[in-house]
Amino acid sequence: MYKKTTTEEPIRVKVPRGRQVLGIIDQRLGGSRMRVRCLDGKTRICRIPGRLKRKLWIREGDTLLIEPWEFEQDTRGDVIFKYRPNQIDWLKRKGLLKEMIVEDL
Repeated sequence: MYKKTTTEEPIRVKVPRGRQVLGIIDQRLGGSRMRVRCLDGKTRICRIPGRLKRKLWIREGDTLLIEPWEFEQDTRGDVIFKYRPNQIDWLKRKGLLKEMIVEDL
């Protein structure tokens, strides 16, 4: 059988579009909510929408794609996607994920 390696280049990686930003989980708050430090310099309280609740398992230090709310954009947001380690490496190589924010954790 053919076995994929983790060093393989991912075929598709979601990149931020429009208002979306990348962020790293600082703290889990319970009830599918968490405090996320975003790359735009703001800290937001984000939630996992109902369609992703059972599919998305997250921990502190995970890298996420966040979409800020229409109102309260500076303080609230929704989780869109969780990046895997090989996708995070790809984002770093392309310059979309700043090294300093990852090193702080």
